[in-house]
Amino acid sequence: MNGMELAREYWSAFGREMLEKEFPETGRLVAAGLCGSGSECLGYDDELSEDHDYEPGFCLFLPDENTVDRREAFRLERAYAKLPPEFQGYRRAKLSPVGGNRHGVIRLSDFLLEKTGTPDGRLGLRDWLTVPEQSLLEVTNGEIWRDDSGLFTKIRGELSRFPEDIRLRKLSGELLLMNQSGQYNYRRCLDHGEKGAAMLAVHEFVMSAAHALFLLSGAYMPYYKWLFRALRGLGERREKQADLLERLLWGPAGAEEEEEKEILIAELVQDIADELQEKKWTDALCCDLEQHAYSVEDRIRDPQIRNMHILSGVRNG
Repeated sequence: MNGMELAREYWSAFGREMLEKEFPETGRLVAAGLCGSGSECLGYDDELSEDHDYEPGFCLFLPDENTVDRREAFRLERAYAKLPPEFQGYRRAKLSPVGGNRHGVIRLSDFLLEKTGTPDGRLGLRDWLTVPEQSLLEVTNGEIWRDDSGLFTKIRGELSRFPEDIRLRKLSGELLLMNQSGQYNYRRCLDHGEKGAAMLAVHEFVMSAAHALFLLSGAYMPYYKWLFRALRGLGERREKQADLLERLLWGPAGAEEEEEKEILIAELVQDIADELQEKKWTDALCCDLEQHAYSVEDRIRDPQIRNMHILSGVRNG
């Protein structure tokens, strides 16, 4: 049983009944589910994940104090704390009285402020360039099992993907960095005898390429330790590309391997150029990603976003 299944069953066994019996009115204003930090919110946890932050529990997201006051929130916190401390052989951790818990009663405005920088999750067009993608993923991942008001569900929907101009802004920058690191600097570093710098170029190429692939899929790039798993979950094409990127990182050193890395870089560049042309996001007909970067940039409609520096949207966390 993974963490999401454990949370869902704990909610079904105890949480739903608690809300319906003890909080019939407030329960209609609460969003219940599990989302946020942790591999369990992405469905990536396994037996190794049980050594930390693994417990039966769920989140109860409350609206602001004008709707649910502090006294009622305190009553709900106490009721949650009294739920059975053990379930399916797992024990719940004690809740911190000063907040910061992953489970339990959470003010929705506090959660959104932490993740997006705004208490209501509303982002201006330029704000999308500064909020870390992992934070956006934490707002929109997981599952919400009850949300009678629809408030949190609506916010999650609005934050579920980048506005198109932002996606193009970010993609153009990553394409340019792929060109610099993989198509240009990798070979130059090798020719200068700077093998360490060449490996750094490969790393930069892999990270920019991975981000570009998530952007092409309309998905958020997660924290680096989940990057390859998430990429493989985006379809057969992405699975093959993830394998290629791993080969770039894991390949041994040596003259033959250096040439192989160049071939792998060229293979991925060709594949991305083909996809850009398939999506009609570029007018370039070559494999020079610099040309594709500026062609993608030309498709940005908002003048302020289009006139920003081409690297203003690259990876920010």
